[in-house]
Amino acid sequence: MHPKLKSYLQYLVIFGITALLLWLSLRGLVVAEGENKSEFLWNAWKKCDKGYLLLMAVVAMASHVLRAERWRMLLVPTGNSVSLGSSFLSLMIGYLVNLAVPRGGEVSRCYNLYKLEQTPIEVSFGTVVVERLIDLVCLLALIALSFFVEWNKLIGFIETLPFASGNKSYTIWILAGVAGIAALIVAIYFIRRSAKLKKLLLGFKDGLLSVFRLKHKALFILYSIGIWALYFLMSYLVVLAFPETSGLGISAVLTLFAIGAIAMAAPLPGGAGSYHTLVPLGLVTLYHLPQADAIAFVFIFHGWQTFVMIVGGVISLIISYAFMRWKKQPTNSYARPGKSPG
Repeated sequence: MHPKLKSYLQYLVIFGITALLLWLSLRGLVVAEGENKSEFLWNAWKKCDKGYLLLMAVVAMASHVLRAERWRMLLVPTGNSVSLGSSFLSLMIGYLVNLAVPRGGEVSRCYNLYKLEQTPIEVSFGTVVVERLIDLVCLLALIALSFFVEWNKLIGFIETLPFASGNKSYTIWILAGVAGIAALIVAIYFIRRSAKLKKLLLGFKDGLLSVFRLKHKALFILYSIGIWALYFLMSYLVVLAFPETSGLGISAVLTLFAIGAIAMAAPLPGGAGSYHTLVPLGLVTLYHLPQADAIAFVFIFHGWQTFVMIVGGVISLIISYAFMRWKKQPTNSYARPGKSPG
């Protein structure tokens, strides 16, 4: 199969799954007689407190600035000192690309940083992998805290999921592990036989090991905690914005945030579909919210969050493009070839 055709088919499957999950979520939205689903969602939007949503957007931008600074810190030990502005613009463009191409944002933000600061892509990508590993640790810590706070409810929620029964899941995980090891062995073989890939691997390794050469490790840890604390605050603000969910306590928000973070980790555009399936299920199962209200809450929450990312990403794309064009201009437009100006 042609590589491009294979890539197109993969994206077709991903978007197909996303559309199916969104359709299934909307299918569960049962409204009163004489009212259609779009009207119900619009009424839910009108009822929510826009002040909390605007504050959530400000907190989201603060979390992105903090993440951009943390990424900048990781690049310094590799010998690539970049500005916070370039790091932030590249990060926001990555978020924008992720909405269309799952996991494509990681590569696109490294490419944009290369265009802005000439930072080697393989090095910056290594630091992105470090970021993802750090975020995974934070997510696991959050999930552990959620289970500690709401053990009975979360165990009950997991038992309602279709994959929780039987031993088929263990077989799937074993097969996935074997396939992953085999793919790693093949990748190492080809890397060792290619000089170009060796250079890429060395650059990637340099970025990957940058975390061990950080000058201010405590500050890096503080930034990581701060990023996830702001993420939690975003969820809490949106919960407060809706009359149906404003009465939920901190522990409930922590649980829903953990479920949402797991859903957003799915390889779907911006977590669309998986988020709209798992979070309403958690609201209904754990906190007995009416299903229609739960679905409306999730669609508006995710839609608003996506809107903020699109606006931030498009503005960052425009600024990056303008800056790249400015850098390509000659330093003195009055100079002529072979002659000094004046």
